[in-house]
Amino acid sequence: MLAKDKLQNLVEQNNGYLLTSDAVAAGVSKTYLAQFVKDNGMERVAHGVYLSQDEWRDECYILFLANKKIVFSHESSLYLHDMTDREPPQISVTVRAGYNATHLRKQGVKVHQVKADVFDIGINNVKTNMGNEVVAYDRERTICDIVRYHDDIDSQTFQTAMKEYMRSRDRELNKLMKYAALFGIEKEMKNYVEVLT
Repeated sequence: MLAKDKLQNLVEQNNGYLLTSDAVAAGVSKTYLAQFVKDNGMERVAHGVYLSQDEWRDECYILFLANKKIVFSHESSLYLHDMTDREPPQISVTVRAGYNATHLRKQGVKVHQVKADVFDIGINNVKTNMGNEVVAYDRERTICDIVRYHDDIDSQTFQTAMKEYMRSRDRELNKLMKYAALFGIEKEMKNYVEVLT
């Protein structure tokens, strides 16, 4: 297969996005990649990430492609899970403690750092409103996070999310309480469950 065809396939498979790492893994030189990007009028949207000119920018997806060690959390996870109707003013992510997130903060991203033993709890794949897959915490972990950081969350967003979750048919209260116990907020969570269900 020609290098051009390999790159075209990568663009199609990735909803109009092209990653330098994918191109190199497919055996395409960076020199040829640069020419392909130029010839096709692709835009560099992040380090090593290019976007076709006929595609819309998906900020969450671009951030994820350029930073595979992040997990969307807090208000961003609420939005991705349709538990709030308000798009957050700033993207929120969680990283492992010790991860150098200076570059994310410079981009205006709200960064939470947690210990390695709780970082993986509740990680799952979710689609952005543009249909691209990213990694975010599940609904139960997100509820735990907003309860833990209640003071940092807009009160209307908090109330809407709690009511939305508690009224949801696919809520998993056993999982929620298991997570709450792991984070030391079991008593507080029980109060919310009793009041809102």
